[in-house]
Amino acid sequence: MTTLLRLSVVAALTFTIAACASAPPPPPDYPPPGQRQLDAKTQLESGRRY
Repeated sequence: MTTLLRLSVVAALTFTIAACASAPPPPPDYPPPGQRQLDAKTQLESGRRY
């Protein structure tokens, strides 16, 4: 009987400690890579200016 009581106390303590544990932080948000710069020849041929 005392073994069962000790086991239940240890289990309750373990569950209490596990419930108080903090959650892991979320992964960082990385900004998307920027648009590649066009060279002068491509800008002249396409007519686009960035």
